[in-house]
Order: sequence, then structure tokens, then C-alpha cells
Amino acid sequence: MNTVAIRGLVLGEGRPKICIPIIGKTKEEILEEAKKVRKLPADIVEWRGDWYEDVFHGERLRETLRALREVLGEKPLLFTFRSIQEGGERPVRPDQYLDMNREVCASGCADAVDVELFLDAKISKAVTDMAHRFGKVVIASNHDFIKTPEKDEIIRRLILMDEMGADILKIAVMPKQASDVLELLGATEEMLRLYTEKPLVTMSMGPLGLVSRICGETFGSAMTFGAGEKASAPGQMPAEKLEKVLEAIHEHMA
Repeated sequence: MNTVAIRGLVLGEGRPKICIPIIGKTKEEILEEAKKVRKLPADIVEWRGDWYEDVFHGERLRETLRALREVLGEKPLLFTFRSIQEGGERPVRPDQYLDMNREVCASGCADAVDVELFLDAKISKAVTDMAHRFGKVVIASNHDFIKTPEKDEIIRRLILMDEMGADILKIAVMPKQASDVLELLGATEEMLRLYTEKPLVTMSMGPLGLVSRICGETFGSAMTFGAGEKASAPGQMPAEKLEKVLEAIHEHMA
């Protein structure tokens, strides 16, 4: 697996890195969450912009980004707007998605952006290319909160992300039975072995998929999500517990 650096954090080597989401609705809530996240074992912080009430207001978005960067210091920051189709808080038009991500990249405050694979093919590619022009890392993503696709379909989606030009490839799926978790883990291993050298971020959600959030070092997932005050997806462990488990696994594998 190749490595990708995000503000000094290197993904693709060592134990999976812990990402903690911030999901406040107002600027004040966001900054309060950020102050608490700084005290937690976050290797990288994700700001879920779809929760923010002023996310489509360019000037307020920039102001909040600047304030968030000041609170986080040198902590890497990933900006994510999760569409309502993939479990987010609100709908977004393709032109809004492009304009919003342009504001984020131009601000210089975020280090990486999440780009949804299936939002709109032209817009997803446009955001990816634009983010790269600004020197940002792109995490392409796809989320299925209903089911776990078959292994070949998971791999197909990850390959599409690779072809889109993303730096990191992410997929999250919902298991209905234990074999679904194995499907996700098998797809992760096969994707890295046969189809890409880019870092992957894969997870099976909910309580049934919890094992997938802690076994990335074995199967090839470079990052995992832990909860701060609130979880942004089903099955996220509290970040402090997650760190202890990941460190124990890493020490045993070393």
C-alpha cells in the first residue's frame, strides 16, 4: 500500500488512524465540539458540514472554517458534506456541492475533502480535480445504509473511485448477517492485493460490523472512525476505547 500524507499524518502505514467527526449545527456548537475533540485521541478530525446550518453561505462557511482551524491547530482536518441519499442531514444540488467545496479548498483551512462517488459523475470528478489544484487530499466515498453489496460490487465501486482520481478510497456498508462482514473484509483484502496501491478506508457499520473497525491493520483499511461526544454513523466506538484496542493489536502484530 502506498502512503498519503495529510498535514503530516501518514495514512497507509502503522495502525489504522482514528478519525473523530464533529457534527454541530451552529458555529458555537462546532467550536465547542472541536475543543473537546482536541483532548481525544484523534489522528484526524472530520467536520460533517451537512450538519452545519450555514454550510451554503460562503462567508459564514469560511469564518467557521477559520475558527475551526484555530481551535484544532495542526490537527489534520477533513471536510465532508454527506448527502441525504447516503445518510447525511440534508439534500444538496450538484452546483451547491461544487461551490461549497470550492470555498472549503480556497480557504486553506481544510486539508482533505470527502467526495461522494455517486452524487453526480461530472461534479464528483470536477470537485476531485479542483481539490487537487488546491493541493488537497481527496477521499472518495460511498455509503450503503441498507445492505452489504456482494464482494465484486464493493470492488467495482472502489475501482471507480480509483479511476476518478481520488487519493484514498472509502466505502461503508450495512451488514444483516455475519457473512456480510466477511464480504466487506474480503473485498478490502482483494482490492489491495489485485487492483490498487492507494489507501483504503472500509467499514461494516452497526454492532455486527464492529470488528471491521478494529481489524484494519490485518485486512488493509488505513483509517477508522471513533465517536467523540456523538457518533456520526452506527457502530462507532468511543475514540478512547478504540485507541486502546488498536494500539494493543498493533503491538501484538509488531
